[in-house]
Amino acid sequence: MSAAAPLLAVAALDVSYGESKVLFDIALDVAERQVVTCVGRNGAGKTTLLKTIAGFVKPSTGRIDANGKSLLGLPAYEIARQGVKYIPQDKKVFSDLTVRENLELGSYATRDYDWDQVIAYFPKLTQLMDRKAGHLSGGERQMLMIGRAILGRPKLLLIDEPTEGLAPSIVEQLKEVFKDLCRRAALVIVEQNLPLVCAISDKVYALREGRIVAELAGRDRLTPRVCEQYV
Repeated sequence: MSAAAPLLAVAALDVSYGESKVLFDIALDVAERQVVTCVGRNGAGKTTLLKTIAGFVKPSTGRIDANGKSLLGLPAYEIARQGVKYIPQDKKVFSDLTVRENLELGSYATRDYDWDQVIAYFPKLTQLMDRKAGHLSGGERQMLMIGRAILGRPKLLLIDEPTEGLAPSIVEQLKEVFKDLCRRAALVIVEQNLPLVCAISDKVYALREGRIVAELAGRDRLTPRVCEQYV
């Protein structure tokens, strides 16, 4: 019996910004309910990779398939409708709207008005429902962004630097959330916190200057000491 096709398959992917080529011959795959992490130094192309998969950047060449269907040429909103959600690094929310209104927008887009899982992951949001999102802390914004993204039961979450600048207690909370989320969806995470990476990942891709230079899997290889040579 042949192995099941990956949920996400990227092959021969090249991306340029104008005359500057930033991704070279990228190939990766993600299975259902798998946690895959991308590590590398600033400027390695990690964010560009996520944005390209999510439809915000157009590749020069290559293939991106999700759930057996090509994502090439689709606008970002259509990719999101197909169950591929992108959570950017900048922690931008609708600042003039309350937390409740931000979640309502997510519900409107997905027709999913069941917030039980959001509150189970982030109970603090219940205390913040009537607060303007622009007045939230960085950690609270990250909770809101992840909570909004999981509405609609996405098959794949692309999460860029989720723990950057956050308190250790919030990082620990997100670690537990990611461990549970992967029971429902695959995760592709760009992250610099190597202990977190090694605690949650099934596989790690290391990028350097726009190229994948290592693919690491297995408990013996997924250690901070092994990964730190790439960041």
